[in-house]
Amino acid sequence: MVAPAARREAVAYLEATYEMSERRACQVISCCRMTVRYASRHSDDGTLRERMRSMATERRRFGYRRLHVLLKREGFVVNHKRLFRMYREEKLTVRRRGGRKRAMGTRSPMLLPMAPNERWSLDFVSDQLTDGRRLRILCVVDDCSRECLTLTVDTSLSGGRVARELDRIIAERGRPKMIVSDNGTEFTSNAILSWADSSRVGWHYIAPGKPNQNAFVESFNGRLRDELLNETLFTSLAHA
Repeated sequence: MVAPAARREAVAYLEATYEMSERRACQVISCCRMTVRYASRHSDDGTLRERMRSMATERRRFGYRRLHVLLKREGFVVNHKRLFRMYREEKLTVRRRGGRKRAMGTRSPMLLPMAPNERWSLDFVSDQLTDGRRLRILCVVDDCSRECLTLTVDTSLSGGRVARELDRIIAERGRPKMIVSDNGTEFTSNAILSWADSSRVGWHYIAPGKPNQNAFVESFNGRLRDELLNETLFTSLAHA
């Protein structure tokens, strides 16, 4: 008898069959009385499980850590280890898959912004230097004024770097109401989720495989590549 449940059953059997006291029954099987008297204090997590399943359905590639951030944003107080146990019990583990991503379900079209700072669009453009090294450019566009707010160039741009660039832009021209991006790993990272939560900026992800839903920055990227990147050779990041 190793499990606490088995010990409780043994104590109950001795009490019922041999009319032993609880103390005597615990002494016979060398069981602590606290183990026998323990009562679970777990609260009802039905609402939490239902909301977690709903979020996992909407964000099918989000693991339990990202779901934990979203649940805390909605006011759920839960330890990440307990959430992980429920996550596995509900069989929500993200599975590795290949092939083209396809959107599921119905999505409502986004309205056109009517004033600056209502909505910004983000995307990356890739190119290479003359020595063959790859570089990436972070493009941020105001969807109303069609103004390019920044072109950040580096060999690697993480989610934390994107958050710092957004903070710099906000310090100069104010905070947007919404930011639109694709589902790239930089934009769905914990750094960006935490930044959006602390900055109180709505973040909208387009449907996978639907770049036309982020048309403003995609149009800008096309002009950037056609008018600059395809016409210029960059020898270094400083030159770029």
